[in-house]
Amino acid sequence: MENIFFSNWESIGQTFLVGVLAYFSLILMLRISGKRTLSQMKEFDFIVTVALGSTLASVLLTKEISLMDGVIAMGVMIGLQYILAYVSVRSKTFSKLISSEPTLIFYKGNFLWRH
Repeated sequence: MENIFFSNWESIGQTFLVGVLAYFSLILMLRISGKRTLSQMKEFDFIVTVALGSTLASVLLTKEISLMDGVIAMGVMIGLQYILAYVSVRSKTFSKLISSEPTLIFYKGNFLWRH
């Protein structure tokens, strides 16, 4: 418990450096992957976005995970999301498998309780 607030400057410097590099790596990958990664969010896109945030946090706070491991993990998630989006645009069956139809639950000031 003696290192609860401060362990050493090396640890803080490493966290800062890895944080900056991981952040810019994620921004670069999101820019390369295009707007699909962040726009038109469906439930699957939201899950991938949360997973990216979790991966970034793990890279920042877990000393056993290297920056390159984290960058590759984020790249794999973005790549798989891009592939799934590509396939779902070309296959209605696959699109229905990974996405659900929206349900209207509020209309003209009233809740639609049966939905």
